Amino acid sequence: MITTIIVFIIVFGILVIFHEFGHYIMAKRSGILVREFSVGMGPKVFFHRSGSTTFTLRLLPLGGYVRMAGEVDDGEEELKPGTPVTLQLNDQGVVTRINTSNKHSLFQGIPLTVTGTDLAHDLYIKGYENGDESDVKKYPVDHDAIIIESDGTELQIAPEDVQFQAAPLGKRMLTNFAGVFNNFILAILVYTILGFVQGGVQSNTNKINVMPSDSVARQAGVKSGDRILSINGHKTADWDQLAVQIQSNPGKKVTAEISRDGQNKSIRMTPKSNTQGGKKIGMIGITQSLDTSFKAKVLSGFTQTWTMTKTLLGALWSMVSGHFSLNDLGGPVAIFATTSQAASLGISGVLNFLAWLSLNLAIINLIPIPGLDGGKLVLNIIEAIRRKPVSQRTETVVTLIGFAFLMILMILVTWNDIERYFLH
Repeated sequence: MITTIIVFIIVFGILVIFHEFGHYIMAKRSGILVREFSVGMGPKVFFHRSGSTTFTLRLLPLGGYVRMAGEVDDGEEELKPGTPVTLQLNDQGVVTRINTSNKHSLFQGIPLTVTGTDLAHDLYIKGYENGDESDVKKYPVDHDAIIIESDGTELQIAPEDVQFQAAPLGKRMLTNFAGVFNNFILAILVYTILGFVQGGVQSNTNKINVMPSDSVARQAGVKSGDRILSINGHKTADWDQLAVQIQSNPGKKVTAEISRDGQNKSIRMTPKSNTQGGKKIGMIGITQSLDTSFKAKVLSGFTQTWTMTKTLLGALWSMVSGHFSLNDLGGPVAIFATTSQAASLGISGVLNFLAWLSLNLAIINLIPIPGLDGGKLVLNIIEAIRRKPVSQRTETVVTLIGFAFLMILMILVTWNDIERYFLH
């Protein structure tokens, strides 16, 4: 269990950092202020300011985010009239820090009860100093001033010129797509490493290797290097077709036609019945054959990423066009359960799992649902067609609806996962 938890946190951390770093680096290059780069969700555990960005580590290792200035989900705390703050000024009398938290105190800070602010355009804050309501004091605010939020997190304020909408449309689209792009890059890197770790690349052919122990195929007379041409008369021209036929016959006797040294022969065997993800599947103890050439290893990142992307897109299309079931989806609980299986297979299992998750994250994020990167790209495309941006109100409403849908779906998927993995 401890090993699974550690692997789960590491895998999730790598996924989040790669995905969010894509948004972060593209936003920086586009002149957009990234106020916070968070790994994890929920209460803040640690933060460190570097340049204009605050890097935070939060308690729950279930995601992360970048807060870009001016975005709908920036989540900036509003300094409403009556809010008590403490100001720190520079030698020119310009505000450089605004403290809204009781957890921090500013040296020689000026206590102020806010009556009005503008931290986007005119850059000022005004209010009653030291509780004296007979006089309203107004202070200019520095363009790069820091605001300390109620939980103690230090962030740079977000003037209009560094907000998300101030960037050209093309750069905003690239920023929205950059997280998905980084997930594909991560998958390519991990699959390449996996090719060298395994000593070769799994080929999507019907040529197989037989596992050395606990193998139904070995007991039936199948040997490594054999090609399985068909199962019960159904042609198996590649590994995917072979896996489907074996997995769909748990505990049922099947007839396999194999090719060995130019000779064909039929072998009968009964796949073992294993339960994975709440479903019974057949297994006969075989693995894909390996291409051990250097070229195959070097190119494996691209070939494996392309093959798995096609597989995932096919599965997604089947869900959309066929009968949808919550069992087709998996949330954190399912990922944790799968992490345990991956960890039991050693470094190769973990690397394969990491690459597979990275591609899943990329493809899911491209679905045009508000709140996901795909939904944001749709709004960008609409803006390009209309030649003007969608109103802030419309974008906010659409985004909130999207988040609500995703939260409800996550709750349903999580409960379904708990029933599948722990209550049956």
